[in-house]
Amino acid sequence: MSGYLDMELLRFTTAGSVDDGKSTLIGRLLYDSKSIFEDQLEAVKTASERFGNGDVNLALLTDGLRAEREQGITIDVAYRYFATPKRKFIIADTPGHIEYTRNMVTGASTADAAIILVDARNGIIEQTKRHSYIASLLQLGNVILAVNKMDLVDFSENVFNRIKSEYAEIAEKLNLKNVDYIPISARDGDNVVNRSNRTAWYKGKTLLNLLESLPVKEGIGTFPLRFPVQYVIRPQSDRYHDYRAYAGRLASGSIKVGDKVAILPSCTESVVKAIDEADKSINEAFAPQSVAIRLNDNVDVSRGDMIVKIDDPPRVNTNISLLVCWLNHRPLNIGTKYIIRHTTDELFGIIKDVSFKINIDTLENIVDDKKVKMNDIAHIRIKTSRPLKYDLYSENRATGCLVIIDEATYETVGAGMIVESLEEKTF
Repeated sequence: MSGYLDMELLRFTTAGSVDDGKSTLIGRLLYDSKSIFEDQLEAVKTASERFGNGDVNLALLTDGLRAEREQGITIDVAYRYFATPKRKFIIADTPGHIEYTRNMVTGASTADAAIILVDARNGIIEQTKRHSYIASLLQLGNVILAVNKMDLVDFSENVFNRIKSEYAEIAEKLNLKNVDYIPISARDGDNVVNRSNRTAWYKGKTLLNLLESLPVKEGIGTFPLRFPVQYVIRPQSDRYHDYRAYAGRLASGSIKVGDKVAILPSCTESVVKAIDEADKSINEAFAPQSVAIRLNDNVDVSRGDMIVKIDDPPRVNTNISLLVCWLNHRPLNIGTKYIIRHTTDELFGIIKDVSFKINIDTLENIVDDKKVKMNDIAHIRIKTSRPLKYDLYSENRATGCLVIIDEATYETVGAGMIVESLEEKTF
């Protein structure tokens, strides 16, 4: 059991357009790697018969919503877990419809890698470019282009090479450094878990072999300490009369007793006196542990403050540059006040300007169009009501992202990645 717990974990997401076969691919991965139970398979067989499918529809393993099964599409993000003798996996199955781009952002935001599916008959389309751009924005270290439905093009090597060549140009524009290409048939299982004898010209790994060998990013425990305070524990009882601790989850880094720390944004300094986890005290904690920190001094600390090490602080500013994916049907309004939620902090921010939008088809910047609509990706500038404690997204994903919330409806309308300058993402 300890061996399983110690296994390396890879998080990956699927992406691609409608009907490219994302859910079928995941179902095939689970089925061929023997990662589903008999009762799950029986339920899928029954559902396949009910929906008139001649064969077992493996997509039903992930398409769990009734609307998804009736329409044969993915609407929400579905997460599945499985393991092989070499590695554990968490899969995010994301929708392909353009109106559900925001769901794809959700699934990719915590991933280490992305599998982008392309229908061999259609080749590279706009959604391929859109999802590839999002993968580049979210700093995914590995991208696998899976050319699916090769059985419908007679497993043509020429078709595969043409798509591979076309995508290589896009990958270069987007600075996607680690890209692998695999010809597959998710329906039949070619090159998914088992090597296909119908692609004798393909000498690379199967999809599962590749997933088992992809490098995983350094753990967040190796990053600088970022401890957003969620709650101040101050029991009103005689037994714990003098107890004062600051509870939260380490967003990144580690902390130990005796560390010199600063509380932001006040910049007050102190020393870690004790670290409590549940009903015991520990000497050191690592992200993403949830702990309560006690300090030597009775300093003023509130929810939304951040505890960091004195010699490695984040940036602190009220003027923030963002690459934002707009998630709401109401367009972005320049000059409007929105709620900004960043780690445990919640404050107000005004959108000062739209610097440019991204033309997903050409991957060029549009500087003369300030109207940002749902699923648009744009570079914007905001000013917050008080200083934000943050890192650039390229340096620390945990503290380099935020969400924008409509003050009136309380709907999440935008997901932002903090960047340093306009030049950081110019193509």
